[in-house]
Amino acid sequence: MSKNILHLDLDTFFVSCERLIDSKLQKKPLLVGGTGDRGVVAACSYETRRFGVHSGMSMKIARRLCPEAIIIRGNTGTYSKYSNIVTDIIKESVPLFEKASIDEFYADLSGMDAFFGSYKYASELRQRIIKESGLPISFGMSQNKIVSKVATGEAKPNNQLLINAGFEKDFLAPLSIKKIPSVGTKTYTILRNLGVDKVKVVQEMPVEMLISVLGKNGKTIWKRANGIDHQPIVAFHERKSLSTERTYNKDTIDMVKLKTTIFAMAENLAYQLRKGNKLAGTISVKIRYSDFNTYNKQIKIPYTSADHIIIPKVLELFKQLYQRRLLIRLVGVKVSDIVSGNYQINLFDDTEQMLKLYNAMDAVRDKYGELSIMRASSMGAKTIGRFKNPFNGEPPLVLAHRRH
Repeated sequence: MSKNILHLDLDTFFVSCERLIDSKLQKKPLLVGGTGDRGVVAACSYETRRFGVHSGMSMKIARRLCPEAIIIRGNTGTYSKYSNIVTDIIKESVPLFEKASIDEFYADLSGMDAFFGSYKYASELRQRIIKESGLPISFGMSQNKIVSKVATGEAKPNNQLLINAGFEKDFLAPLSIKKIPSVGTKTYTILRNLGVDKVKVVQEMPVEMLISVLGKNGKTIWKRANGIDHQPIVAFHERKSLSTERTYNKDTIDMVKLKTTIFAMAENLAYQLRKGNKLAGTISVKIRYSDFNTYNKQIKIPYTSADHIIIPKVLELFKQLYQRRLLIRLVGVKVSDIVSGNYQINLFDDTEQMLKLYNAMDAVRDKYGELSIMRASSMGAKTIGRFKNPFNGEPPLVLAHRRH
């Protein structure tokens, strides 16, 4: 039985949310991000793109390229709220779906043809999302995730596209190789230097040639160019969390030690999120007292992977949770409601300098280990405990604290 995989993507999501809040922004050139000269563009409207503006660009340069653009400091809380509205609609409507990022979803509609007609059902779902959320959304539908994702890109803005089984290669052939997911700037440059510009050329190349030029990634690109993809839908409710906890050798009430531990845990988990290109929407803190009674407290937060957002929330939860004034045996921190997405969403109140600082710190950690660099506030806790990173197949990291 052929599959029917639906890919849904909210068009220029941050921009669309701002226009929903203020209709006067419709059809105006709009930039969302840090508003100062050192700010970074987190999202830009279609009207600004013809001037060469793109996300991730310095706001100073974007303003120079498109002087008439309206600049808005984004609000992660607003975007998380609208993302959750759309998530709830999809959750009610399809048997299996994956939330790939804050504004991107996959759904498996296989087998629904006998009852509804998968494409008709997808069309009705899209119209329901537009009506109930007020946001424009596009979709692509095919036998697999990759072709559906590319089809969504071709359908935009605010439209839909069906690629019937057997027509995947024909659909992909005339497109630029840049349209293939996983072809980044570096890979694109290598392929262009080989004279490869269209997907059709990749389809006609022996897979061995691409592997010799691009390594293991060459085989992935060749398969995707040929419309071959077997990635499963990862059910949203099965998304894993990241957590870490510390059991003290001796029960303690030392607030400096406890807060230092909590701080270091939060800092490390934020790094793990960024390393896995993930964002978390929920934070929880756990305390186990000396009498073995255990208490948890959690809060929903706007999707983030930023230390300076996660750490204060964790410390605030700990403060609310620690009420009994007994000796503490164990503390733990967990981030959950995890979706794919990069640090870009946190650029609304951050500067380019802040972004460079995060990138530099993470680069040091990647090269020399997670504990090679940390804030002074967490230096009392050299390492963090035990957790398993759900974003790769590595075994759990076993870490130990420096004791005073």
